[in-house]
Amino acid sequence: MFTTIDDLDCAGKIALVRADLNVPLREGVVTDLTRIERLKPTVDDLAAKGAKVVLLSHFGRPKGVRAPDMSLAPVATAVETGLGRKVVFADECVGETAARAVADAPDGAVVLLENLRFHAGEEANDEAFARALADLGDVYVNDAFSAAHRAHASTEAIARLLPAAAGRNMQAELEALSAALEKPERPVAAIVGGAKVSTKLSVLEHLIEKVDLLIIGGGMANTFLFAQGVEIGASLCEKDLADAARTVMEKAQTRGCAIALPTDAEVSVELAPNVPHQTVAIDAVDADMMILDVGPATTDDLAARLADCRTLIWNGPLGAFETPPFDRGTVTLAQKAADLTDAGRLVSVAGGGDTVAALAAAGVTERFTYVSTAGGAFLEWMEGRTLPGVSALSQPRAA
Repeated sequence: MFTTIDDLDCAGKIALVRADLNVPLREGVVTDLTRIERLKPTVDDLAAKGAKVVLLSHFGRPKGVRAPDMSLAPVATAVETGLGRKVVFADECVGETAARAVADAPDGAVVLLENLRFHAGEEANDEAFARALADLGDVYVNDAFSAAHRAHASTEAIARLLPAAAGRNMQAELEALSAALEKPERPVAAIVGGAKVSTKLSVLEHLIEKVDLLIIGGGMANTFLFAQGVEIGASLCEKDLADAARTVMEKAQTRGCAIALPTDAEVSVELAPNVPHQTVAIDAVDADMMILDVGPATTDDLAARLADCRTLIWNGPLGAFETPPFDRGTVTLAQKAADLTDAGRLVSVAGGGDTVAALAAAGVTERFTYVSTAGGAFLEWMEGRTLPGVSALSQPRAA
């Protein structure tokens, strides 16, 4: 079991908070404050407990060298806005410069340290670098689930050097994921979509052990259809993975996990906005046509199946959702899941970049039980992997 802020004695102490401030930046301006705003409850709670908050984060991939275009300095203003607190920026994350910035920061201010990845020791999970970070504070809080799948100095090694806990965002994420897959209310459904089976084969193999219904969509579904002998025309397909797809289906049948594939589809000769398209049965796709979305019969069937479920895990769209009208299937099913969640009939947890964008396009992000922005960490959790940044929060600490 992981520890939380509630388990920490923070009064009069310096709290080092691992945040994810790897936010989108355009011409020096942060264009999306979501990750900063999700950090606010942790900062507010620590400050209320009497702690001085120091933020640690990476930004981009500078590969262990100082890169001016990957400095966190332009992010400081957005952090100040998102947190509603004065932010003091230090142009180093360890050593005398960082220590002075922490010591001189006025009461109530938050200190933002420079990009951790300017030092090679960060990604190497170097003990000496972790100790240099730990020397700046008294307690450690990890509020960056999105970085928890990396064994880096600021996510793993440092947690062995200080009293450590999960921040509020990390806590909410872990509780939501546990409710969805570790101790779920059944039946459990999972929607896995996207372009390629090859990127999510481990996810599928893990999920068939955990869920009652596995809905496969997007280009991935084409590979499974092809593996069953269905003609898919010019559709995206990894034909070399047909054997792997058949193995997944066989294992699912053995374990009592139902697999749902499209029974009809929206097809066109090209992928472009608002091109001529038609709805056909899944076994009636012409050789020059591409499957670009699930059809209405499939959507209705999946909506009916979701109505019988109590837990949903969603990663990946059902079609080419970024190109209308091939967003219809994803949007319709997302709205159905949101309606069931609103009615208290479904626990809905979703994650992954494309998924977050698709749910936002459907206007249902706030209506799901939990939507993770973690990306890679969310996928690795779906694969059943141990995340170093999470396991470190339940290990014995150095005295």
